[in-house]
Amino acid sequence: MRAILLLSLSLFLLTNCGGSRSANPGTAAFTTVYIVRHAEKQSTPGDPDLTPAGEKRAVALRETLEKRNIAAIFTTNTRRTRATIAPLATALKLPPIVYDAGKQLGIAEQIRDEYKGKTVVVVGHSNTVLPLMQELGAALPVAQIGDNEYSYLFVVKLPLNGGTPTATAGHYGAP
Repeated sequence: MRAILLLSLSLFLLTNCGGSRSANPGTAAFTTVYIVRHAEKQSTPGDPDLTPAGEKRAVALRETLEKRNIAAIFTTNTRRTRATIAPLATALKLPPIVYDAGKQLGIAEQIRDEYKGKTVVVVGHSNTVLPLMQELGAALPVAQIGDNEYSYLFVVKLPLNGGTPTATAGHYGAP
């Protein structure tokens, strides 16, 4: 009986000691920024909605990011960007923060200042995604985003120790 008690106490102490080092929020070495272009849009002029393929891609974005401990979601104020992020925002119960697509420096500063060590998602446009990465200080992983390219999922890592930010390009959803 004594051996069982000692074993239980040892397991309890080992479990609690190990957990106290890694479970402390705010100890991340990076701020992580996921950046995507809105999903496939209809070809109507003005402020188009998503196509059925775009709606599927929005669900794929949710499935890809919903377990990534997202602290904030940023979107421009267009139907296509709001619809792209809606499934993720709903799943996480996070209200999207609307930003001005023409002010990349402002959103980059807000992320650096208010979300240190956290993870955020930004939905933009083919002509705003790469400039945002540059404002965050990362070298571009691709030279451009084509008119028919919607599957990019960029990951920008901002080191908290002042190191050089990095950006990588991946994909999500259907090719």
